[in-house]
Amino acid sequence: MLRLATASLAGTAIEFYDFALYGTAAALVLGPLFFPSFSPLAGTLAAFGTFGVGFLARPIGAVLFGHIGDRYGRRPVLFLSLILTGAATVAVGCLPTYASLGILAPVLLLLLRFLQGLGLGGEWGGAVLLTAEHAPANRRALWASFPQTGPSIGFLLANGVMLAMSALLTDAQFSAWGWRVPFWFAGVLAVAGLLLRTSLEETPDFRRLAEQDERSGAPFAEIVRGHWRLVLLTAGALSLGYALVYTMSTWALAHGTEKLGVDRTVMLGCIMAAVFLKGPLIPLAAMLGDRFGRRPMCLTGCAISALWVFPMIALLSTAEPVWMFLGFLGGALSFAAMFSVVGAYLPELYEPRVRCTGAAVGYNLAGVLGGALTPIIATALSQGAGPPWGVAGYLTGMAVLSLGCFALLPETRPVAARAVGAGAAPA
Repeated sequence: MLRLATASLAGTAIEFYDFALYGTAAALVLGPLFFPSFSPLAGTLAAFGTFGVGFLARPIGAVLFGHIGDRYGRRPVLFLSLILTGAATVAVGCLPTYASLGILAPVLLLLLRFLQGLGLGGEWGGAVLLTAEHAPANRRALWASFPQTGPSIGFLLANGVMLAMSALLTDAQFSAWGWRVPFWFAGVLAVAGLLLRTSLEETPDFRRLAEQDERSGAPFAEIVRGHWRLVLLTAGALSLGYALVYTMSTWALAHGTEKLGVDRTVMLGCIMAAVFLKGPLIPLAAMLGDRFGRRPMCLTGCAISALWVFPMIALLSTAEPVWMFLGFLGGALSFAAMFSVVGAYLPELYEPRVRCTGAAVGYNLAGVLGGALTPIIATALSQGAGPPWGVAGYLTGMAVLSLGCFALLPETRPVAARAVGAGAAPA
């Protein structure tokens, strides 16, 4: 289990490195380089627009790779998605800017971001199912939290490399070529991830489906016919997590540097410190999910988020590093409570024959609802003087939506885990 979970964690870390790297670059540098004829604000919005395209591609990737995972196995998904995302990310680092290619440059940037989103849409389902379907019932949330920890590591790695380039280079050097280096580094990470995954075995659940010839012929069609309500509820439930993450990591980065006048290295440092502390808490919270259930952890995270968003915006508006860090930390901890158990919760909601498609589509639709438009909406709501209370109101609304959806979802903690929690022998 440790080998499987480590390989899953490494894969999601690498894929989310690629995805988070683009968000950071969109906030700091892509607007002037690829949309120079716009005003600074319009250029940032345009860069965030290409950022959002990646989220729109993710459900399509979930359908495509979910079909592969439900028909041909979870293992092939892990290789194909990593190759696609890594290649697209390296290509962004090689892409000429508007000054060299004209209008073709932002068009190609849009295409590469779309391909990046396709790959990530498949990665999560394959990585989570690899651990969840191998794990013992009474420790499933814990083991499935390993790939959920990967995004934090990927985010830290992406922003760490970007922070190093920003600190070591002048503004002119960073804009000329420094921002490209983190994208090139994605190729090294992709090769390392592929090597880690070469020895992985197919999951017991899929082998059983294949042996009994019970694989779905059209998993997405089955999901639409029989599980559409479940998909919409999971998408709505998880949307708050995405909104929180991309408010803190993308919009706040642009807002802090452009409107509050905070140095970009300071902003990156505050966000990274909060994410660094969040990472180890995810498996700890997952253990509580194995003990007390998936839904209680998710409801708790939503409630904390709803109470914290106004203080978070107030602390951000001080432009003081310590207070900004505390604001981000509260948001990160509420996210950890929710998403620590999602790696077990979503697979348990779907039957094995359509599990890869159902879990991935619900998870990635949440990205569209909560992540794709959040930086754009938050940027629009933060114009004018004073703290951007409109952003806090928007996040509160997302928290209410997620809370309601989680309340309508069933508890899925296996009976065996409940028996162990009550002191009985595991089934």
